[in-house]
Amino acid sequence: MLVHALVREDGTVDAGELYTVAGLLGMTDQQVRLCVKRLVGEGRFTQEGRGRKAVLRAVADVTGALAPDAAYVRHAYRQDAGLAPWDGTWHLFAFAVPESRRAARDALREHLLHLGAAPIQSGLYVTAHAVTELVRAHAAHLGVLDSLSCLSSTDLRIGDTAEPRALAAALWPLDEIADRHTRLAAFAETRLARLTRGPEPSDAERLTFTVELAAHFTTAMTPDPLLPPELLPTPWPGSRARRLTAECWRRLRTPRPADEAPALRLFALYADALDT
Repeated sequence: MLVHALVREDGTVDAGELYTVAGLLGMTDQQVRLCVKRLVGEGRFTQEGRGRKAVLRAVADVTGALAPDAAYVRHAYRQDAGLAPWDGTWHLFAFAVPESRRAARDALREHLLHLGAAPIQSGLYVTAHAVTELVRAHAAHLGVLDSLSCLSSTDLRIGDTAEPRALAAALWPLDEIADRHTRLAAFAETRLARLTRGPEPSDAERLTFTVELAAHFTTAMTPDPLLPPELLPTPWPGSRARRLTAECWRRLRTPRPADEAPALRLFALYADALDT
């Protein structure tokens, strides 16, 4: 992940920066050498030069897996800003795919979970987001569309529970999700304090902060069903964590006058979504 995170917009990784940042993160030079050797052997990078003077060049864009989907992140910030209110509709999906199509059944289940749906019982999932077309398209791609049933309703009851916030608390692990966001907020707060009150971090420290922030943000946001605020406890730590992350990210990506190196691709991955 560290090597991928340090890929710049021109597709290169400066090995000197790589070794320095790795050291600040508690990694050894031997770990870095073995990692680079493996990545080159797998054909993901080429290497020019040796040791800290080497330059790695990405064979393809390898940074996409380092950040949540931009549309997903953008939606989270829109909800935080009150721009995507919930209309009170639940979206339900049921499927009964035969054992002979187990791979397709598992793939459909994983897609639903990726979209933030929660299981109610075997083969029945629910979400507060209007993702029906996305689910149907994926089911069609898997060849199991005829096994999928879709329903939208404003009246969902599980046992005697019908109140929306109570339903959300019963269906999603909100405590676990909140804990991840609390840890993200704490980390972003410490880095923001350093960026605003000093001492001024070195170039290597700024790169390290960038990699750490991306890792913490991804951990907090994946998986997060991004439930509408109307279904969450208040105050919800996710909105505060994202606000602190956005402010920290803006300060990290502000070009420094003496820094003429190409920007990290990570900044491009996050910039559009965090500017919502």
